[in-house]
Amino acid sequence: MNNQLLVQNAMMVLPDKVIQGDLRVYNGLIKTIAPLGGLEPKIGENVIDATGLHLLPGAIDPHVHFRDPGNPEKEDLESGSRAAAAGGITSFLDMPNTSPNAINRKTIEEKIATAAKKSVNHHGFFIGATNNNVSDLQSVEGMDGVCGIKIFMGSSTGDLLVHEQKYLENIFANTGGIIATHAEDEERLQSRISQYKNRKDIAAHAECRDIECALIATKRASALAKDYSHRLHIVHLTSGEEADWLASNKGDLITTEVCTQHLTFDQDDVEKLGVRALMNPPIRYTEDREKLWNRLKDGTIDCIVTDHAPHTLESKSVGFPNAPAGMPGVETSLPLMLTHAVEGRCSVSEVVKWMCAGPAKVYGIKNKGHLKEGYDGDLTLVDLENRRIIQDSDTWTKVGWTPYEGMELTGWPMYTIVDGNVVHRREPEGPLRGKSISLPGSTGRVLKFNKI
Repeated sequence: MNNQLLVQNAMMVLPDKVIQGDLRVYNGLIKTIAPLGGLEPKIGENVIDATGLHLLPGAIDPHVHFRDPGNPEKEDLESGSRAAAAGGITSFLDMPNTSPNAINRKTIEEKIATAAKKSVNHHGFFIGATNNNVSDLQSVEGMDGVCGIKIFMGSSTGDLLVHEQKYLENIFANTGGIIATHAEDEERLQSRISQYKNRKDIAAHAECRDIECALIATKRASALAKDYSHRLHIVHLTSGEEADWLASNKGDLITTEVCTQHLTFDQDDVEKLGVRALMNPPIRYTEDREKLWNRLKDGTIDCIVTDHAPHTLESKSVGFPNAPAGMPGVETSLPLMLTHAVEGRCSVSEVVKWMCAGPAKVYGIKNKGHLKEGYDGDLTLVDLENRRIIQDSDTWTKVGWTPYEGMELTGWPMYTIVDGNVVHRREPEGPLRGKSISLPGSTGRVLKFNKI
């Protein structure tokens, strides 16, 4: 790894414009941006001719489940990291519902140490909240690699759950940083699960875990944030009603995110895809998808994520309602959003805003999210002209499937670059899966966060 790179003739997506030019990375940092080009190669410098390609900041996925430790048959930090790199993602934030759960300093330190050996991209981790681990949450405040606290207010994958008011108040009152909430109301959820227990059709999933279930929890978490002046991030927003309510009520303390699948799929896709499209909270209805797009564009929604949560097709094959909820997505999210851009749903600059700058701003990730001199040399070069149909066999995730199988996408990353080093590349006519580049030592670094 020499961290020296020159990218020539790229369409650079800068914070304020898109313009052709050159960009140099030196010692892992963006040293020079030349909008008119003209940078000459130096001795020992890796040179990429990016003619016909768009140069973006490396994407950041702040919501993944890489299943490490505990479920290596689904994913681990190496396979998840490689899949992320294949998708142009240079930094990720991993959730705590592993086995064991990441709920104290020891388990967090172990995950960081594992990532230091396995991850090709930069990484951070959430610590999970329980009813009685406030002292553990306090022990990691300000620690490099710890991005925030995750609270599951409603039951989902794993056994992390905090839903009683006294425990929630204790966490909001006595911790710092960001609290990220899975906002579904546990009391309503349990009552409805019993009502729907005999339904075998997958449409029952969205009916059971209904919009009101999500809205109650979103309002409740928002009230706690305001009562205790605590930063709150509401993860995987799914409904138009929540988005509309947040548009008028989020204020400066609250941010939120939306998953690529909730911007792409609706009830018809769920019916067609079956358990491949099963996740919590569920994919909802056409009107919700359209409202989420509207609220993304008006700034109510701050960033786009994947909630990459792989399960094996064998475990999914038991069918609804017993199949586990969750789907892979980390290696398709950027091409999917760039396909939306090419088809006129948004602009390439907006995709960069939502998938690069947005996550960096929400979590205070230092030195990332923009093409700026002095920022980290995390980059992706994408081809907006190369439309390819993705199949399950094209994926890097250990589970070996994608909910987007058979879809024609564009914007595939040709080069994914971390600190100036190429970690994944594709050939225009080669296999869509591309080639993961093995480098000596770990490429990725533990992320550092500004105090929020």
